[in-house]
Amino acid sequence: MESINDEKPLPLDLTRHYSVVTKRRLPSAIKDAYKYFLIPGIMNVAGGLPNVQFFPFDTLEAQAAKPERFPPSLNDSEAAKPVSSSSLDLSANHVTIPKETTETDLLKKIDLASALQYGLAAGYPPLLSWVRQFTREYLHPNWPYRNGPEVILTCGSTDGFSKVLNLLVTPWRDTDDIRERPGLLCEEFVYTNPTAQALPQGVQLAPVKTDDVGMAVKGPGGLEDILSNWDHSKGKRPNLLYTVALGHNPTGILLPLERKKEIYAVCKKYDVIIIEDEPYWYLQFPTVPIEEAKSRGQPLPPPAPLEDGSFLDSLLPSFTSLDTDGRVIRLDTFSKTVAPGCRLGWITAQPAFIERLERITEASTQQPSGFVQSLISSLLMGPSPDPSSSLPVSSSTSLLSLFSKPLAPPLSSTGWQFTGFTRWLYGLRTAYLSRLITTCRILDSGSELPIIVPSYPHHHTNNRRPSSSTVDCWTRISKTRLYSFQWPRAGMFIWLRVYLERHPAFLRSSTKFPCGKITGSLLSKAMLIYLTGPEYRVLVGLGSMFAATEEIREQRGWGYVRLCFGAESEERNKIAAEKFVEGVRAFWGLGVEDVEELLLGPGANGTTTTQVEGDIFNMGVYMGC
Repeated sequence: MESINDEKPLPLDLTRHYSVVTKRRLPSAIKDAYKYFLIPGIMNVAGGLPNVQFFPFDTLEAQAAKPERFPPSLNDSEAAKPVSSSSLDLSANHVTIPKETTETDLLKKIDLASALQYGLAAGYPPLLSWVRQFTREYLHPNWPYRNGPEVILTCGSTDGFSKVLNLLVTPWRDTDDIRERPGLLCEEFVYTNPTAQALPQGVQLAPVKTDDVGMAVKGPGGLEDILSNWDHSKGKRPNLLYTVALGHNPTGILLPLERKKEIYAVCKKYDVIIIEDEPYWYLQFPTVPIEEAKSRGQPLPPPAPLEDGSFLDSLLPSFTSLDTDGRVIRLDTFSKTVAPGCRLGWITAQPAFIERLERITEASTQQPSGFVQSLISSLLMGPSPDPSSSLPVSSSTSLLSLFSKPLAPPLSSTGWQFTGFTRWLYGLRTAYLSRLITTCRILDSGSELPIIVPSYPHHHTNNRRPSSSTVDCWTRISKTRLYSFQWPRAGMFIWLRVYLERHPAFLRSSTKFPCGKITGSLLSKAMLIYLTGPEYRVLVGLGSMFAATEEIREQRGWGYVRLCFGAESEERNKIAAEKFVEGVRAFWGLGVEDVEELLLGPGANGTTTTQVEGDIFNMGVYMGC
C-alpha cells in the first residue's frame, strides 16, 4: 500500500486558502537541532528536557477489554435483541507500560521514558505510525491522489477543528471590510462546538437546506443555489463546508455515496474545502430500514447486501475516498471507540495541510497527553519487548528518540492490532444497534395520543354547538400525533419532530410574557423542565441549540428534540425512553397556567428544585462529537 502510483494525480495546490497567520508560520526553531540530538552518545544540555529519573511514575497499568467483548451481529435477527451482560466477554488483558525498555525500534518503543517526554507535534511515533497505517490501508485504502493522505494526532475532534480553523480562517472583526468576512457552509441543524469556535472569529454561517438523506445539492436553499447566488456584499463566498456525513449530529442521517459525489462536485466547482467530522463512522446500521418497517407495520424494504466477511466493507465510504483534489480534511477521534476523556484523535488530509497543521500544533497544544498516547499504543500494539529492563536512561537517544519521524508501520505481534480493533468496532456497532432498536420501538408505540371528541347528530347544521342537555351526542376517539421521526441510519442520536404547534396551550394568550402568548420556544423550554421533574427524570437535547442561525432557531428549532441512546446503561436507556413517552403524553394535558408555572416557577432556570433527590436519565448528552 505504500508504493507510489505515478498514474494518480498529485493533490491540488490549495495554499490560497491558508489564513494570513498560517502563511506567516515558520518551523519550530528547535527542529533544526534534531539532527544533532540523534548523534550517538551526544550529551544534550541544549534542550529543556527533564531526565526520566524525575518522573514520579514507575509504571502505567490498566485492565483492558479484549476486542471480542461485544458479540458482532449485523444481518440476522440477533441484532434486534438486547445485549445482556451475561453474553459479554468480560475477560481482560493486563496492560503494563514500564518506565524504560531496551527496545530500540522507535516505532515499537512504548515506555514512559519516551511517552512522558516532550515529543513530536505530529504525535507519539508508535501510535502515529499505527494510526497512519490504519487510516491509509483500512479506512481509505484507495487513495484518490498520488502518495495518499497524511495524518497528525490531535486532542480530539474539537481540537482538530480548532486547528483547521486556524489553518484556513483569518479572523474577521466588525470594523473590517464586510466583503472580507469568511463563511462556513453547514446543515441547518449542526453540532454546536464547531459553530461556537467559528462565530467568535467572525465566520458567517451559511446553512444549507437538508432533506431525508442529508445536505441538499439542488433546488432553493441547496448547496448549488447558495454558492451560485451568493451576495458578496454580505461577505466572501464561503470556501469551507463542515459536515458530519456518516451519522449526522444531531439528525442521525447517513449521507449516501451518490449525494456525496454531488456535493464534492459542487465543492470542486466553487473551490470549497470540505471538513468532514466522523466520530460515528463505524456506527452505520444497514439493517435499520427493515427494523423500522417491522415496528411500524410497513412493507419490508429489500435487505441490505450481504457482507463478504469484512466489517469495514459494510460501511459507506467517506468524502476522502472521492477526494481527487486533496480538498477534504477528515477529523477522527478515539472518543467514541475508547472514551471521550482520552482527548485523542487525528486529522487526515493532503500532506501540505498536515505540514501546516504540524506548525500550528508546535505553537499550541504541542502533542496529546503522553499518558493517553502510551496507553492507547499499548492497547493497540501490545507492550514493547523486555519491559523489565532497568538500564538507566542516560543517552540522548533514549530521551529524544521520539523526535524521529516514523518511516514504516509498526510490526508488533501483540495487542489488538488492526484486526482486533476492527473486531472491537464491529461489536460496538451491534451493542449500539440493540439500544437503537429498543428505543425506537418504544418511541413508535407512544407517538400518538388518543383524544375523546364529542360528535353531534348531522341535522344540526348551524354554527353553534348544541349543548348535551338539549340533544343527544356520542363520543369518538381521535388521535393526534405528538411527534414523528426517522429511525437513525447511523450515529447515536434520534431526531424527533415534536408537534408543539398542536399542543392545547400553543399561541394561547398569556399576560406573563412580553410576547403576550405561549410561543413554540416557550413550550419547548417548558417541556424540557417538565421532563426533568420528579415523575420522569429525563434530560433531552432541545433542537433549538443545534440551529445554525437565530432565524432557524426561532422559526423551527423549537419543534425538534434530540435523544441519545448511548449514554445510559441498557436497562436505564429503556426506562428513559418509556419515561420520555409517558412525560410527553402527560405534557399534552397541561394548560396555559401549568405552562406558566413551569416557566416562571422554581424550575424556570432549567433545573427543577427536586432534581437533587434522584438520578436523571440522561438522553441529552449535549457535547456529542
